[in-house]
Amino acid sequence: MQGQLGFDSMPKKLVRVTPSKLATWADCPRRYRMTYVDRPTPQRGGAYAHSTLGAVVHNALRAFFDLPLEKRTPETGAALVTTHWKDDGFADSAQAATYRDRAQGWVADYLSQADVSIDPVGLERWVSAPAGTIVAEGRVDRIDDRAGELVIVDYKTGRQALTTDDARGSQALALYCIATTRTLRRKCRKVELHHLPSGSVAVWEHTDESLARHQTRAEEAADELQLATDTLQAGGDQDVLFPPQVGRQCSWCDFRRHCPEGQAAGPPTTPWGMLPP
Repeated sequence: MQGQLGFDSMPKKLVRVTPSKLATWADCPRRYRMTYVDRPTPQRGGAYAHSTLGAVVHNALRAFFDLPLEKRTPETGAALVTTHWKDDGFADSAQAATYRDRAQGWVADYLSQADVSIDPVGLERWVSAPAGTIVAEGRVDRIDDRAGELVIVDYKTGRQALTTDDARGSQALALYCIATTRTLRRKCRKVELHHLPSGSVAVWEHTDESLARHQTRAEEAADELQLATDTLQAGGDQDVLFPPQVGRQCSWCDFRRHCPEGQAAGPPTTPWGMLPP
């Protein structure tokens, strides 16, 4: 009957994916299920200090570029770190204060070297657009207009400086390029990783071919995760469809308490164990 009615030839529904969804699926299918499929969502672990630190820096820089030009000074940027500061995940108030001071220094140094006169096209801008069999979407830290072309800027506060290979290989940045081009209807090929602790900037300019390769990999992953989700909803075995992928990441997984395999992989990381030195 389906063939007679033509249902077999109906186009598949596009799969909506964010870089976080795709990264979680690649990291551990079980964690993907607990994050995006299970309802209600299983209880997560507590806050991690490095995540708090990153969020504070992002929020401070967003607020900075929202200010009038005459107020955009490195000192103002450092003050915005204090405005947005939280102690979540730190060992104690002393450690939190140490990293608050460091973050103020990172932001002030970064802004003293950056062109603060720009008015970004987007700050924490949500972009979303169909691309092949997926809808690529996500929130971009900053979108600049440089000589008529759009540039993706991604802030980082991790333990290590980043390289050109990191910028080139980032599926997240490539998908942001694709979605930004189609959302804003303007060319977007260049991506930049701005690492605040080191003050380094890693740059890559994509071609149509390199973006197509990233899109193809994203479509393949989206097909896999959607098939697993649909099969689970049809009564499939969750442990077969979403197996745990055990590794170092188990020590800081939000859902470690719900995963015996992850617990057996090794001791948990302290909430402040992934802070930059």
